[in-house]
Amino acid sequence: MYVGALELDVLLGDVRSLKQKRGLVRPLVAELRRRFEVAAAEAGDPELYRRALIGVSVVSGDAAHVREVLDSCERTVAAHPELELLSARQRMLGPED
Repeated sequence: MYVGALELDVLLGDVRSLKQKRGLVRPLVAELRRRFEVAAAEAGDPELYRRALIGVSVVSGDAAHVREVLDSCERTVAAHPELELLSARQRMLGPED
């Protein structure tokens, strides 16, 4: 079994409140969950209204599938014009860990 985690640090565009931040982040997290069948959540920076840390995880029996899903999630977030992907960090745990 392989477990992959993706940490996405994003800068939100023209956002002036936490309410506007939630209005951008919640649909993005829901899209990741629906399209890729992953666990996803806003995982950090709750008080910063222009920054968000989004965490994504996936479990599979195939390491290549885990990497493919996480790469697809990263590309999906990067493609959103209302935000800027500042950094993305992937981690993988496998049977040898």
